[in-house]
Amino acid sequence: MDPIAHTSLGYSAKLTAEVVGISYRQLDYWARTDLLVPSLAQAAGSGSRRRYSYANLLELKVIKRLLDSGIKLEKVRSIFDYMRSELQEDISRANLVIDGSNVVCARSHAELIDVLQQGQGVLNVLPLSTVEQEVDAAIIEFRPSADDAADDADDEAADDEADELRAAIGES
Repeated sequence: MDPIAHTSLGYSAKLTAEVVGISYRQLDYWARTDLLVPSLAQAAGSGSRRRYSYANLLELKVIKRLLDSGIKLEKVRSIFDYMRSELQEDISRANLVIDGSNVVCARSHAELIDVLQQGQGVLNVLPLSTVEQEVDAAIIEFRPSADDAADDADDEAADDEADELRAAIGES
């Protein structure tokens, strides 16, 4: 069987912890405190086993990355709660911008949402990546043709004559 194949049988807690790079104890704590409950099978007493889905593995890896980046577990919980309930974001596909203890979700090329402030800090992004293309297109649009260049040369000669005339009569 392909080791990367996503199985409907899921992944054991031991394998999940190994894949994600956390201890079994961390995984157990996160499940017991509802940070991330296994979606395929929850522990229901002695002898029962948790089974995690592939999506659970992705979310657990996100949790680990957030913790590794210095975000406290309490804030990680807030991030997950808000993104699941309010934004309906697939957390494993979200783009998060972390600046110290601030965490912002980049939902699109034009929207950033402060997930720790429950969306209160919404920032609009001014995309500048197309500025060069816009200027180039405008240059092409407004670039004078060869005929226009001759007209411009005539206009410049007339402007020079007018300047000379003004200078002669004392205007500036």
